[in-house]
Amino acid sequence: MARQAAIVLVLLLGWSGAVAGNPNARIFFLDLRGKIVSATPDGADRQVLVDGLKGQPDGIAIDVEAGHIYWTNMGDYAADDGSIERSSLDGSNVTTIVKTGGTWTGKQLVLDKKNGKLYWSDREGLRVMRANLDGSGLETLVETGRGDDARKDQRNWCVGIAVDVAGGKIYWTQKGGDNANAGTIRRANLNVPRGQTALNRTDIEVLFDRLPEPIDLELDLAKRHLYWTDRGNPPEGNTVNRASLDSPRERAILAGGFNETIGIALDLEGGRMFLTDLRGSVYSLKLDGTDRKTLLTGQGTLTGIAHADLTRTTTRRE
Repeated sequence: MARQAAIVLVLLLGWSGAVAGNPNARIFFLDLRGKIVSATPDGADRQVLVDGLKGQPDGIAIDVEAGHIYWTNMGDYAADDGSIERSSLDGSNVTTIVKTGGTWTGKQLVLDKKNGKLYWSDREGLRVMRANLDGSGLETLVETGRGDDARKDQRNWCVGIAVDVAGGKIYWTQKGGDNANAGTIRRANLNVPRGQTALNRTDIEVLFDRLPEPIDLELDLAKRHLYWTDRGNPPEGNTVNRASLDSPRERAILAGGFNETIGIALDLEGGRMFLTDLRGSVYSLKLDGTDRKTLLTGQGTLTGIAHADLTRTTTRRE
């Protein structure tokens, strides 16, 4: 209890450990071994907020105004026992909102605060899904196949996700096999067209194909840019990439040489991005891929990452 009280005090004081840029900014990242960790954007003031999670956390989203962290749990890949949990920003009050089996293998997670929705990709479930912030109203928006045979084909595995609420679009990755150069990035409308289903909807566009292993996505809607990580082999894999949303047939590899890149988070105000890789490192780079810095190493087996400006939290709580 004393530790949680201390963390809340740091929240109220604006995370005094942040010494550069926005003093109220934090990054939050997941260790597959069961941890949620937070630090300042320069890698200082590392704090383990939650430890001992059992479900292999993968995707993370921050609701600053409500003071919540959301994350997906992959569970046992063969057992259809994924879930989504939520905690307070200090890691207390862990609550399951999408019960075990509500999703098969929850991957990247996105918050639509305006409409009170969570979106995520479900890898072995072969789905893109959506629910209310309390876990109710569970919906399947995209279904890439059904049954064990379809599940064995990793081209059907949905992994990353990004949402353009104003533009009415969802974006997601379908990974493909390990280093198979069969990965794709796809786009569709936010809602299933009338008279169609998640399985047979006809509004899906393939923006990129023959990618090594595309994983997580991020959007810069002001500049109309799509960013993603790819964990496949070099030269096109182990990279962070960018393309235009309006002419998406060409992409730029911004930086490479990572150790199986997974998570990506954009700090648009600060003009930078944050990446994680499976070997346990956290990186920051400018949005053009330059000025690469290794913020933390040896952090475990890292998956999702989020960046949050907690100014609105401190204002609300004062």
